[in-house]
Amino acid sequence: MAIGRPTQSSSQAPDTGAARRPSRARGIPEATVARLPLYLRALTALSERSVPTVSSEELAAAAGVNSAKLRKDFSYLGSYGTRGVGYDVEYLVYQISRELGLTQDWPVVIVGIGNLGHALANYGGFASRGFRVAALLDADPGVVGSTAAGLPVRHMDELESIVETQQVSIGVITTPPGAAQQVCDRLVESGVTSILNFAPTVLTVPDGVDVRKVDLSIELQILAFHEQRKAGEEPDRTDSVLDRAPGPVRAAAAKLRRAAGGTAKAEPAKSTAAKTAKATQPPAGGEGDLSAVMPA
Repeated sequence: MAIGRPTQSSSQAPDTGAARRPSRARGIPEATVARLPLYLRALTALSERSVPTVSSEELAAAAGVNSAKLRKDFSYLGSYGTRGVGYDVEYLVYQISRELGLTQDWPVVIVGIGNLGHALANYGGFASRGFRVAALLDADPGVVGSTAAGLPVRHMDELESIVETQQVSIGVITTPPGAAQQVCDRLVESGVTSILNFAPTVLTVPDGVDVRKVDLSIELQILAFHEQRKAGEEPDRTDSVLDRAPGPVRAAAAKLRRAAGGTAKAEPAKSTAAKTAKATQPPAGGEGDLSAVMPA
C-alpha cells in the first residue's frame, strides 16, 4: 500500500510542527517505538477494508496491547483521537509511517545468501513497507553469480562501492555465527549504521550503530518453557530424557554431574540399610570415632 499524506478532517488536523521533529528529539520511549509497527500492521488491515475510524479498544485488541497503553503511545505522536468517534485510520497510517521513517525509500543489503538469505530476499513485506533490497552479497564462490528474487548475488568485495552508490544505511546479516562479527565490521566501516542480525551471536558495534537481533531458536525455547509449565510438568532430569536432548545439553548435564559428584560417583552406592547399620554401631573403645571429621 502506497503511503501518502491523507486529507485530514478538522477534528484531527496534523501537527505540522511535529512533522519536522525527529522521534528522539520528542523523547518517544523505545518500548513505544517497538509497538508502533504493531499498530501500523493493524491499521493497514483496517485501511485495506476501507474502515474509516477505529476506537482505541478495537485497535488495541487488534495489536495485542491494552487500550490505556495504546492511548499513551499515541499521545507521544500528538494523536488523541475524537471522543465518540475514535481515530482516523488513514491519518494514523500516515502519522505512524512518518514517525517510523517509512515515507521514504530505504535501500538494504543482505549478506549471506543461504536458505535464510534467499527467503528474506523473496519476502514481499520489505517493498510494501519502503525497504528496497539493493544488493545480495556473499563470499562463497559457489554462491556468487547465482540469483535470488531476480537479483544477482555479488561478492563481498563490492560491499563498499554498493553502500556508497546505493546510499545504504541498513544491513541484514544472515551468515553463520563465526562470520557475523567480521561481516558486521565490514558493514560499519563501509558506512552502514543500522544492522539486523539473524546470526545466533552477539555483535559488538561502536556508538552510533544500532543492532536488532532476531533469533528464532531463542523464541522457540521460550515457547517450550511455557508449554512445559502449561502441562504442569517439572523439568525432567532423568537419564532417558537427557539421552534425547541436544548434544550441548547432554555435555552440560555431564559436567554438572562431575562437579557435584566428584570422585564419589565412581564408588558404588551403599544401601540405606547398610548406612543405618553403620550409624547404630557402638563407638570403638567407648569413644566416638572422630577420625572421619577431625584430622589427626
